[in-house]
Amino acid sequence: MMDKPIGIFDSGIGGLTVCKAIHDILPSESIIYFGDTARFPYGTRSRETIIRYSKEIAAYLYSRKVKMIVIACNTSSAAALDTLRSEFSIPVIGVIDAGARAACNRLKGNSIGVIGTRATVSSGSYVRAIHSIRPGIKVHQQHATLFVSLTEEGMTDNEIARLASREYIQGLYDEGVRTLILGCTHFPMLKMAISSVYPDMELIDTGIEIALEVKDILREKNLENKTSGDYKGKIELYASDITDTLQRLKDMFFGRNGTTIEKLIING
Repeated sequence: MMDKPIGIFDSGIGGLTVCKAIHDILPSESIIYFGDTARFPYGTRSRETIIRYSKEIAAYLYSRKVKMIVIACNTSSAAALDTLRSEFSIPVIGVIDAGARAACNRLKGNSIGVIGTRATVSSGSYVRAIHSIRPGIKVHQQHATLFVSLTEEGMTDNEIARLASREYIQGLYDEGVRTLILGCTHFPMLKMAISSVYPDMELIDTGIEIALEVKDILREKNLENKTSGDYKGKIELYASDITDTLQRLKDMFFGRNGTTIEKLIING
């Protein structure tokens, strides 16, 4: 069981930030990653559709004998986490709880901001997760759908990204928010642009936070790969549609070390 891979999935390319964070923190763990780029974005889908897509992907990962499933998608975490946990016998974790805990631990002031897709914001999942930890804290939310398109186009640290940051975040800033959860796995790629506009903002990168949580859970359940030496886990990357942006990000995160992305269609 210990040498089995970790399964990770996202609605698109943003989950590669989670994949990279887990690989950096747990280099001996093998990973199977799937990005559902052909059906992206999930943020505009109904809850029922998001659950159906998530169940299809989780069933595939489970068939590959993974020891854990990581939902590297805030939208799927909000809609489908409880369903997947009830249907699969292995640990299933999402990015929302990890992000909420980190925000509460690193709180600046008396309020927390959340930016995400419309579906994530509408679900209220971050609000519930934060209030379960800090009941009295104020939570301000803002959808930032354009951020997804900016990262897809590679415009992550230019004047357009900074203008978009002001458009989406200034209202939160005026409300006193100084701790901001990047509630979409695309958004960490915009950290430099956001920080240049709001240098005093504590940015919560959910990819890093969930990677730390994966490490803790594997150790707690005695599932961590304890292979000695400089052993590096195998990384398998799949996507339902191969795009130039996906290839570019793969090269950015994993270099040209032989890691490739293969096309995979998962049907219900």
